[in-house]
Amino acid sequence: MESTNIIEGRNVVKCFKEVAAVVGINFTVKSGEFFGLLGPNGAGKTSVIRIIYGFSPLTAGHMHVFGININTGWRAIRYRLGVCQQENTLDPDLTVEQNLILYARYFDMKKTHARNRAEELLDFFALTNKRKSKVMELSGGLARRLQLARALMSEPELLILDEPTTGLDPQSRHQVWERLLELKKRGMTMLLTTHYMDEAENLCDRILIMDHGRIIAEGAPRELITDYAAESVIEIEGPGNELRNFVKSKDIRHDDLDDRIIIYTEAHGVLEEEIREKFCMESCLFRAGNLEDVFLRLTGRELRE
Repeated sequence: MESTNIIEGRNVVKCFKEVAAVVGINFTVKSGEFFGLLGPNGAGKTSVIRIIYGFSPLTAGHMHVFGININTGWRAIRYRLGVCQQENTLDPDLTVEQNLILYARYFDMKKTHARNRAEELLDFFALTNKRKSKVMELSGGLARRLQLARALMSEPELLILDEPTTGLDPQSRHQVWERLLELKKRGMTMLLTTHYMDEAENLCDRILIMDHGRIIAEGAPRELITDYAAESVIEIEGPGNELRNFVKSKDIRHDDLDDRIIIYTEAHGVLEEEIREKFCMESCLFRAGNLEDVFLRLTGRELRE
């Protein structure tokens, strides 16, 4: 049986005065999918997210969430989704537990159900021992876990994650990943924006990359790596003309960064062995291709305003 689309966007356009932030994009998010929306700053992904949860109206096109038209049914849509924003929007005057129970009131949740749901989420995010602590007493990682717990209080059908691990230390990031992967196993539909390519690669089933308001690539992480980079990457410092001529003559996919050349090739293939023997006398780095290679190849490496 084919999965139901939770989100359907058709010819979505968003303009701010005379500036087009989103230019006629088409995309879907399936039920139970962990979907990544990536792009550099100014690519249009934040505009898309704000349209989905009814914060910013469409300029043109169509957007349906849960089969409901976002233009006419945004209140019903908001009732069925959870949003974990990048900014800390927790109430600093309340305890961890109070932040959860107060939020439940926005969804007309009965007190008994709200307390039971809060108890479940405190346990799920390992916050039980902090239930009476004020928000200001929490570390960054604990505060982010509380934000996720609050976003899940209403038992949403769709969870929107806007850069959920920005500013966290590696240990806290991985703790958040573990909870998100558990939610994925339970069938939760999630939409993620992040600047951490390893995060998207580890969590997402499918990824859409935007730039200048348009979609420039879409697919599963490994598919994107194969299509736009390679399974194997060789980085060589201080490349000479002989190496440059070699990769051009063999029509090898590569990026020439003047002081460094990045070569994309088949793992353990003939070309990799030839490059290793001829050009790796001094400094060579052999590694697996990753989503960051894809992102940089598609969106560029130059500084942007």
